[in-house]
Amino acid sequence: MNGRKAIYPGSFDPITNGHLDIIGRALTVVEHVVVAIAYNEQKPSGLFASEERVEMVEAVTEEFGDRVSVDRFHGLLVEYARKVGAGTIIRGLRAVADFEYEFQMTTMNRHLAPDVETVFLMADEAYFYTSSRLVKEVIGLGGDVSGHVPELVLERLTEKFGGQKK
Repeated sequence: MNGRKAIYPGSFDPITNGHLDIIGRALTVVEHVVVAIAYNEQKPSGLFASEERVEMVEAVTEEFGDRVSVDRFHGLLVEYARKVGAGTIIRGLRAVADFEYEFQMTTMNRHLAPDVETVFLMADEAYFYTSSRLVKEVIGLGGDVSGHVPELVLERLTEKFGGQKK
């Protein structure tokens, strides 16, 4: 461990077990991870309000102790990284489509802030196809997403969709 601080940005709407896997593995490379929840004050969107996302992420990352913190940000990611003193951006990759998008973003971020490095971590095969969007779609159609999200998140999703836990 080299004492570095990293940010792990995303919408986390909601956080999944795949996200938690990436956070845990990032902590083998850096000392501290800031889970940075992106939001846009002018365009609130998503299933969960940003405050709800922060609350859920804080609750499900307690196991990592003070090595993980949670914050919200809007604007340029590299500016936020500089603001919190993070020299590394953590990104999870699942499929080729992820890589194409992430490659574009990383290239622009490198142009804007050459001092901020991006590190890609491959999703664990157990979570390779798990995404927040897919979780919301499946539970919205009455499917079972247990095993893909933490229990607290499953409870919150069930409340949002008015169903019973599977």
